[in-house]
Amino acid sequence: MARPDDSKSRNAEYGSVRLSNKLFEELSAFIHGEVGIKITPVKKVMLEGRLQKRLRKLGMKSFEEYCTYLFSDEGRSGELTDMIDEVTTNKTDFFREPGHFSLLTSRVLPALVRTERYTAVNKLTIWSAGCSSGEEPYTIAMVVKNFTDVTGVPAIPLQIVATDISRRVLEKGQRAIYEEEKVIPVPPDIKKKYLLRSKNPGTGLVRIAPEVRSCVSFRRLNFMDSDFGFRERIDVIFCRNVIIYFDKVIQEKLLNKFCKCMKPGGYIFMGHSETLFGMDLPLEQVAPTVYRKTNTTSTLRK
Repeated sequence: MARPDDSKSRNAEYGSVRLSNKLFEELSAFIHGEVGIKITPVKKVMLEGRLQKRLRKLGMKSFEEYCTYLFSDEGRSGELTDMIDEVTTNKTDFFREPGHFSLLTSRVLPALVRTERYTAVNKLTIWSAGCSSGEEPYTIAMVVKNFTDVTGVPAIPLQIVATDISRRVLEKGQRAIYEEEKVIPVPPDIKKKYLLRSKNPGTGLVRIAPEVRSCVSFRRLNFMDSDFGFRERIDVIFCRNVIIYFDKVIQEKLLNKFCKCMKPGGYIFMGHSETLFGMDLPLEQVAPTVYRKTNTTSTLRK
């Protein structure tokens, strides 16, 4: 076992490893090509710091050694996933941007249940694209279930597909266990229905109730994949605060791919810092950052 001073010395050694401008350009181009994420020069220090963790893990002494491995066939098949886990930013909360969930229950769900007959075969299908550690898809599931309870609408057969490129956050979402401070934004009535406290109060943890967990399936997805793997058309997509990490060209390509997955009349929720203006998409705006799929492509304008 290493002595504490050995550990500090080793961390200092890796912390002194620097990423050259040339290798930064090669790495950022590689990441852009593999997963579409654009890393600008202002994020060079961030990238360097996060990848130093991978150098320590692999016992490598330089970024040159690391990049040689990463760019190889072996690195692409093995290290790429771990590298993406380090460099991607995952920020999420329960009931983040709560106005979206109010609109979901006041406008979107009533419209969908009027026009669609949902059955065990034809379920209400919602995609949480860029789901991070699961707070968003579980919020959606709780909101839909609560909607049927409050309105008296017959229970809606529901499936929520939660995808992210980071394996680490997907594993946390699948565990469905969160710190108590994370669930503070959940309204008390919904918290009482769908969150389970630990039998040991000292843990400070809560778990998502089984009837909510059963609605959500997690899987890894790279937006650069040619096929997103959906065999059913999607009613609602939540893709919030995700496309900001891509350049404008990739944003428009991605959104057109999303639209191909949607049913006519389906809805897509975007983040409040994101705009679709100027893009040729089969969408019409129905509320700030909320769009509905139409039958024709049009350019969204201010």
